[in-house]
Amino acid sequence: MWNRTVLTAGLAAVAGIFATLIYWQVDIINRGGPVMIPIVMCSVFSVALILERCLYFMSLHLGEGTAGRFEELRGAIETQRWSEAQTVCEHWRGPVGRVALAGMAARERTSQEIDQAMEETAHDELPFVERHLRWLSTLAQVSTLLGLLGTVVGLVVAFQAIQTKTTGGNPVSPGDLAGGVWQALITTVAGLTVAIPTILAYNYLASRVTEVQFQMEKVSDLIAHWRRRSGRSHHPA
Repeated sequence: MWNRTVLTAGLAAVAGIFATLIYWQVDIINRGGPVMIPIVMCSVFSVALILERCLYFMSLHLGEGTAGRFEELRGAIETQRWSEAQTVCEHWRGPVGRVALAGMAARERTSQEIDQAMEETAHDELPFVERHLRWLSTLAQVSTLLGLLGTVVGLVVAFQAIQTKTTGGNPVSPGDLAGGVWQALITTVAGLTVAIPTILAYNYLASRVTEVQFQMEKVSDLIAHWRRRSGRSHHPA
């Protein structure tokens, strides 16, 4: 818990420093006003979380030989080659393999107990599979709202400057208004630039979560089906 808190605080500090440096060094970001700092911070967080999740799902090797693993495990279970089935599960990286191992460990119990063991393992694994996805969804929404906020603040400042100019008796040109609006819209563009890729990444990663859930259910059904069939063969009607 403390490690995660320290890591989050460190990432926030790095993002804040990076955003501040970008704000003072890049002219177009500086023109957007101070709201650009949290928008850049959102972009840093989004990139970090997306990379972490992509690396995690890449490590699971989803779709690479998965059908072969299922067939290998099914064959070993149906012929009761338990050592081979255990080896397949141990070499199956990620939550699917751990759910299968939980079912294998409880194979001598009743079918209800096997289902419960695999279900508990799946529930324990799911938070790790879904980790950071809510943050990505939140960052996409927040960056959009920050962009809108920056635009509204920029328009307020622009119209206030025009009012001051008018009150002083100075003529107001269309360029004065256009320049203020242009600067105000920078934050909207920045917010959407962060939000759109983040939403796309969120939907892609959510599809990966669904794939992992499907595979966990599939391996659970495979082991549970064998146990129910085995139970019927030992207790004929």
